[in-house]
Amino acid sequence: MTPFEMNNQTFVTEFIFLGFSNHSNLQGLFFLVFLVIYLTTLLGNMLIIMATRVSPALHTPMYFFLSNLSFLDICYTSTTIPVLLVNFFREKKTISYEGCLSQIFFFVTSAGTECVLLAAMAYDRYVAICRPLQYPVLMSMKVSVCLVAGSWLCGLVNSATHTVLATMLTLCGPNQISHFLCDIPLLLKLACSDTSVNESVLHVASATIGLSPCLFTAGSYTLIISAILRIPSAQGRRKAFSTCASHLTVVVVFYGTANFNYDRPREGYSLDMDILVSVLFCVVTPMLNPIIYSLRNKEVKSALRKLAGGCAFPCNINV
Repeated sequence: MTPFEMNNQTFVTEFIFLGFSNHSNLQGLFFLVFLVIYLTTLLGNMLIIMATRVSPALHTPMYFFLSNLSFLDICYTSTTIPVLLVNFFREKKTISYEGCLSQIFFFVTSAGTECVLLAAMAYDRYVAICRPLQYPVLMSMKVSVCLVAGSWLCGLVNSATHTVLATMLTLCGPNQISHFLCDIPLLLKLACSDTSVNESVLHVASATIGLSPCLFTAGSYTLIISAILRIPSAQGRRKAFSTCASHLTVVVVFYGTANFNYDRPREGYSLDMDILVSVLFCVVTPMLNPIIYSLRNKEVKSALRKLAGGCAFPCNINV
């Protein structure tokens, strides 16, 4: 292909992933590790969803948000891991152009929605602890549905904007992505056309979809912790903190790995380090969320035990 043809190429048909390419002798081991992580993520989050549906004690806004978070985590990992698992058995690890754009759309949708949803969950905990008498009104099921719908809408609009702008890029070789997934910043590196609009939208989205929910969540927990510290009894403080400990842990893990993945300096890091950091954010975090809620929340643990008991003894059904 001549330089002229390269600079006018707009019909890229596939991208080649370079992630894990430095360890060809470990492909089988990587496949098993990621398969176990994926199955654990699916099972854990599906159990959380089922538990919140069948247990009357979990029919509250807090657990309505949790079931949506679990569904998001399933979408999140299902966007990237299946393609990764297939590529472990392929000498040339590729994804089609359309597949790459689809992966970007669903990946960015899931990430953006989760940012806003975590902020909605923080607001729920703020109302429960700081304004408990107004909780039934301020956090009615109608309000909860609107907050979840708003979270999805923010994620979808943000993702659709990035994806549409990505289709307008002129891409020129090599069509190699130094990663195991498609993402907006990675695609911009392959463009030979002007990317200023894409980058500006990316910065605006980082502030509105990423930073703003994070600051809102941090502000909510500042007020929550302040209110908890004013509770006179130690037992009361422990009980109040236990209602938000799981969510606070999930928030710290999510934003901690996201910040390290996107905001750290790129210089001085090898491809293997970039891959490891992204694995923590994109793969491990969705697996940890149901584990955190299962270990730290008594109501969830009780519902899961009842669910497991019902599955183990189906003969108790009346005939």
